[in-house]
Amino acid sequence: METRQETFAAGLVTALPIGLGYFPIAFAFGVAATGAGLSGWEAAALSVIIYAGASQFLALALLTSGAALPVAAFTLIAMNLRHVLYGPALMKAAGAGAGKRHAWLWAWGLTDEVFGAALGEIARGRRFSEAGMFGLGLLPYAAWVSGTVAGALAGGGALAGWPVLEAGLAFLLPALFLALLLSILTRPQVPVIVVAGLACVAGTLAVSSTAGILGGMLAGALAGVMRRARA
Repeated sequence: METRQETFAAGLVTALPIGLGYFPIAFAFGVAATGAGLSGWEAAALSVIIYAGASQFLALALLTSGAALPVAAFTLIAMNLRHVLYGPALMKAAGAGAGKRHAWLWAWGLTDEVFGAALGEIARGRRFSEAGMFGLGLLPYAAWVSGTVAGALAGGGALAGWPVLEAGLAFLLPALFLALLLSILTRPQVPVIVVAGLACVAGTLAVSSTAGILGGMLAGALAGVMRRARA
């Protein structure tokens, strides 16, 4: 059951709900990008290069508001710093024998949801493999890029007559990540998640969403370290 082909296929199957969630959100981004004056090629390039849902919408807002390029770049980097921790955290959960020869490539696909799904598979007893990570990361990436292209082709006014649908799409990505979080939740993790959540909300209300994300990440990491020290 651990051949490369079968493990890659298993990764694709695990990624299917993520891909189904990514496509409509990316479609909304493609619509928003062309509505803001970007060409279809420019919208697609943002998804190919950045590949980060909330960050792409933020990048679009910054670019269309005339923000200076260094300011926009620093904001996006700060908002996505958490991704730097995903690879080491995943390898630690996978164990000492986990392969990482091609991590420089499959780590590109470690979005929030892919990272959560990978941890969930490990928690359910599936052995980590790089082939599985390629399958798990490829389908969501393809769904995100193709969804953006479809939205760009539909044009900037595609969702103008569907305000409820447009509002629902904005909630789809957080809902998907929450479902993945609940799938791997264990009782000892609850206090850590509560601390991270409170810090995130406080930082968002007091400063900005970027500060909230960073604050939640740091507070959660500190709470996890303290919990392990007391164990």
